[in-house]
Amino acid sequence: MDIPNLAQPTITPSKKLISLPIILIISVLAITSGFWLSRFLPTTSSSTTDSNNSLYSNTSSTENISEPDQLKAGVVYGNNDPNCKDTATGTLEKGDINGEGTHILNRPGGKDQRASLTSSVVDLDLFIDKNITITGQTNASKKTGWLLEVCSVKISEQ
Repeated sequence: MDIPNLAQPTITPSKKLISLPIILIISVLAITSGFWLSRFLPTTSSSTTDSNNSLYSNTSSTENISEPDQLKAGVVYGNNDPNCKDTATGTLEKGDINGEGTHILNRPGGKDQRASLTSSVVDLDLFIDKNITITGQTNASKKTGWLLEVCSVKISEQ
């Protein structure tokens, strides 16, 4: 008759193949080399870059335009900054609303629908008394209902 082995089998712990400090060193080296490689190696053009270039290529500058007669209907003047998401259509006039803005966009619906405009990109004086569509970025104001920094202007009709 055999007597069973009553002793617990001893489990030998497996050896750690790579210690924690070695893993950390390898990780830091991989991140550092990836960062520097991305800085020095040329990249291929991505769709984001292509779409931004196409946005800016469809616009015209007002720098060389001195008279409103030189403006063309349907042409976008300024730039199509992706941060400029707000649009409005109306007739432009010189002036401010309660001291806000340099120009006023008169929109359909009366005085409550007017917008105060500023622009560091487009010379708004060229578009006075024209029916335009503007694209811009809304700024906070306590003096006017809508204060807009204009990025681009398109003349709807001459």
